[in-house]
Amino acid sequence: MKKLVLIIVALLFFVSGSALYTVNETQTVIKLRLGKIVSVEREPGLKFKMPFVNNVVKFDNRIQTLDTPAERFLTGEKKNVIVDSYVKWRIVDAERFYKSTGGNMARTRNRLAQIIKTGLKSEFSKRTIADVVSGERSEIMQNIVQLAKKDISEFGIEIIDVRIKRIDLSQEVSNSVYRRMQAERQRVAKEFRSKGAEEAEVIRAAADKQRTIILANAYRDSEKIRGEGDAVSANNYAQAYNKNVDFYSFYRSLESYKKSFSGQNDIMVLNPNTEFFRHFNPVIK
Repeated sequence: MKKLVLIIVALLFFVSGSALYTVNETQTVIKLRLGKIVSVEREPGLKFKMPFVNNVVKFDNRIQTLDTPAERFLTGEKKNVIVDSYVKWRIVDAERFYKSTGGNMARTRNRLAQIIKTGLKSEFSKRTIADVVSGERSEIMQNIVQLAKKDISEFGIEIIDVRIKRIDLSQEVSNSVYRRMQAERQRVAKEFRSKGAEEAEVIRAAADKQRTIILANAYRDSEKIRGEGDAVSANNYAQAYNKNVDFYSFYRSLESYKKSFSGQNDIMVLNPNTEFFRHFNPVIK
């Protein structure tokens, strides 16, 4: 009898345990009867079911994160880029989700990853590397969300957000971009050098012009001063000559002798009766 009582008590505990279940505030529970949906429980609390007749399937209604593996896509330039992205999603219709996927989360993630991959492939094929790296990333993500919403409407899930974590260039594309950047920098440097050379020529020409003007003005002023000095000198000579003609003539002759016989080996063969030796020859007047 004791054994029978223990067995009965154990069966009662087992049956009661099988008949009760809980719904958490983060869960949506589907109650099934022989594989068919009886009800969908969203209110948290302790619930009852028929043992061996009903069974329950629980789904997390919080936002889920699907971190997809990095994929390689072709841009509009036919260049390979490696894109790492993730998706934020959640179950909004547990009944439809169960009917379409059988409650298989792995199958849902695979399907969602395929949809996002298709969207990324479509969006990247329309753009260049510069577009996807710099300015149009937000537009790409918005377009993917809109496209994915149409494809997943039958699954009873909702995409909250799609984000691109990183866009990497493949090695060959990186080399190509580096070469292009190098060529662009060389072009810019050449342009700067050309402009610098042009400005240098302009400055040099202006400096040469200014130099020529300065030299011409200096030569003009020097000639003017020299002329004025020669005029003063000639006037002084004329005044001196008029004061004592014979002395001035003698002085000029001495200057001529000095210049003519400046060297020890200077020899001149002249007639002593010429005007040149008039001051050495008293006969010559």
